[in-house]
Amino acid sequence: MTARRRSAGFLIGLTLIAALLVAGFGALGAWQVKRLAWKRDLIARVEARIHADPVAAPRSAGKADEYRRLRVTGRFLNDEATLVQAATVRGAGYWVMTPLVTEDGFTVIVNRGFVPPEAKAAYERPQGPVTLTGLLRVSEPGGGFLRANDPAADRWYSRDVAAMAAKRGLKRPVAGYFIDAEASPSPDMPPVGGLTVVAFPNHHLSYALTWFALAIMSAGAYIFVMRVEWKARAAA
Repeated sequence: MTARRRSAGFLIGLTLIAALLVAGFGALGAWQVKRLAWKRDLIARVEARIHADPVAAPRSAGKADEYRRLRVTGRFLNDEATLVQAATVRGAGYWVMTPLVTEDGFTVIVNRGFVPPEAKAAYERPQGPVTLTGLLRVSEPGGGFLRANDPAADRWYSRDVAAMAAKRGLKRPVAGYFIDAEASPSPDMPPVGGLTVVAFPNHHLSYALTWFALAIMSAGAYIFVMRVEWKARAAA
């Protein structure tokens, strides 16, 4: 029994579909290779920043400055602190977001660290000038996953600098970023700093291999079908 010969229209359509699949999967694989190079460069740059010597806190910064290590001197406005819900390696609790009036005349909100629920009203509140070091973080507008910030009720799920500044009525210019403070000399005294998680998922290599494998499989399936067709035509 010989294999049934396919029509010319079927073969043309199959060729076009196979070409589109191979080209599409190959392009996606190549894109993931580019993303892999970008992610590795990002990780290297961030690693260099977080271990670099601290620089003076700027009045403004953007996404490209995230995780830059800063040093700033000023006075905390302890009465204007905001508690933002947090989940950390120490459990659930709150980030203590306290405005700091810098000696340069602007205000920057500092994430002083984590407090458990039982300590949210009893954490340390420094008086007078302080100098601290920490990482520059970009604002987190809106809220958390499926939970919007509610400034009117003073319920916060993300560290939204502009919204917190507006809620507290801060008068001086407020930097559009916040600082994650490093751990203090008393690491177990709340608020506990130095809990910034610096992690960038990097699955681009596995994604690239998957797309390239699909491209090879598509090409292999097309070659198999065409070989069967050639044999059928040769036997006719």
